[in-house]
Amino acid sequence: MDYQKKTVVASVAGLTLEGMDIMFISFAMSMIIAEFHLDMATGGLISSITNLGMLFGGIIFGILADKFGRVKVFTYTVLLFAIGTALTGLATNVEQVYIFRFIAGLGAGGEYGIGMTLVAEAWPKNKQGRASSYVSIGAQFGVILAALLSAILLPLWGWRGLFFVGIVPVIFAFFVRKNLNESPEWLAAQREKQHVKKQGSVKELFSSPRIAFTTVALAVMATVQIAGYNGLMIWLPSILQKSQGLSVSGSALWTISTAVGMIAGMLTFGQIIDRLGMKKAFGIFLFASAGAVYLYSFATGAAGVLIGGAVVGFFSNGMFAGYGALISHYYPVEVRSTATNSIFNFGRALGGLSPILVGFILQHANVTVAMTYLAILYCISFIAMLSLGKGEVEEKKPIKTLTEAI
Repeated sequence: MDYQKKTVVASVAGLTLEGMDIMFISFAMSMIIAEFHLDMATGGLISSITNLGMLFGGIIFGILADKFGRVKVFTYTVLLFAIGTALTGLATNVEQVYIFRFIAGLGAGGEYGIGMTLVAEAWPKNKQGRASSYVSIGAQFGVILAALLSAILLPLWGWRGLFFVGIVPVIFAFFVRKNLNESPEWLAAQREKQHVKKQGSVKELFSSPRIAFTTVALAVMATVQIAGYNGLMIWLPSILQKSQGLSVSGSALWTISTAVGMIAGMLTFGQIIDRLGMKKAFGIFLFASAGAVYLYSFATGAAGVLIGGAVVGFFSNGMFAGYGALISHYYPVEVRSTATNSIFNFGRALGGLSPILVGFILQHANVTVAMTYLAILYCISFIAMLSLGKGEVEEKKPIKTLTEAI
């Protein structure tokens, strides 16, 4: 396996394990609430604290990865969220759950951007889109894996046993550290003395008015991506149960249909990026997402709900596959990991609050108003995308091996 394929495999596996870890909370939440006698708000704070950990982890480990190397820091982030997940199974009160989930969030937030950066630096520009899409699908694999493990382990071992499985990524971290070499592009930058002072500096993301504007625009796009996804996936199953009279199994079928649409959208989006470029690809999908989400509020009947869900998933979450390549496109190697982690995890933290606003809208208005809100978000992201320049990073030649790069 050449270096390019190794980066994809390592990043896919890392995002799969991260997605699995995050979804464990969703499947175990009712048991945790019951054991510690929590109300819904207190229980929901567990996910919020995890997202906060991701934001801090993204910034901290992004900086460290730019300074000390992608692979080295990548393995530390995997170890951290593995330890945080396993410790969650030992918690004796909700305060300890908060602490351990924050630790897991630190690792998960750092892992995402570093993995995406590794892929971006290994693949040529005309193939970065599809490589990024392969990695992004890992999160969907993690959801499926978490669902299967939860179905098997929760009845047998309870929620604590489920989180003990989180220690498995330790083995993966050891494998990555042993078999994956450091990014050749990062190594080349290390030999350029004038670049060392810029490595891992958040200030570089705002070093000029144009770069600062780009950073803000990308942060808006990342926030909308997470806000749209969370707003749809958290509330729509229960909405459909009420408005369309779907059973719980029916809403589960909707979730599967939407997830299938998301995976197809990610694979398609990666191909479109490589053929049409970043801005055209995002423009098409953002415009289609706004229309699809708004029109979906008028869907009726089982077939309309399922097909519409797949279409919405295809466009709205298909774009997730491109953010690693998009952010990497605008920043040089010296601050690329810092930029990817900081920007996307800022979007995670802020966009993760979207379900609160969607819930408020649903309580005081109706589904059409909620979906209109989500459609407006995609329009805002579309405007932010139009403001982006052509990119700061020149196209690079394919990197075959570490030896050739050196």
